[in-house]
Amino acid sequence: MSKGLILIRGLPGSGKSTVAKNLASSTMGYTRHIETDMFWGPNYEFDISRIKEAHAWCQSETEKWLNDDNIVIVSNTFTTAFELLPYFDIAKKYNVRPQIILCQGSFGSVHNVPAEVLEKMAARFEYNIDHLFARLT
Repeated sequence: MSKGLILIRGLPGSGKSTVAKNLASSTMGYTRHIETDMFWGPNYEFDISRIKEAHAWCQSETEKWLNDDNIVIVSNTFTTAFELLPYFDIAKKYNVRPQIILCQGSFGSVHNVPAEVLEKMAARFEYNIDHLFARLT
């Protein structure tokens, strides 16, 4: 199986993790699903002071699994191109073109993200990320 990178983005509660889990379970063995939420452990012990560490862990895991020729599915909010940029750099390094899936459902956040935070995230959401794909050439 050849390596690949699928980036699933959307607001909290939009269905990202569900889509990622369904994609990962529909393939045969060489697919890895990663999301920053996993960094916080099974009880989701979120600590905002460690958010950069959590994202660095997610990027490191992505690179590790791509290096082993896996298909890597990363589901995070990715509200801005800046948040996607490290994954596009990883994709370029491993000569893969990322596939982007945008989730726009409204299923309620399992982490009880306050409405005002969701509104701020929605306001800054960058839909056009064409310039990131241009960096791959």
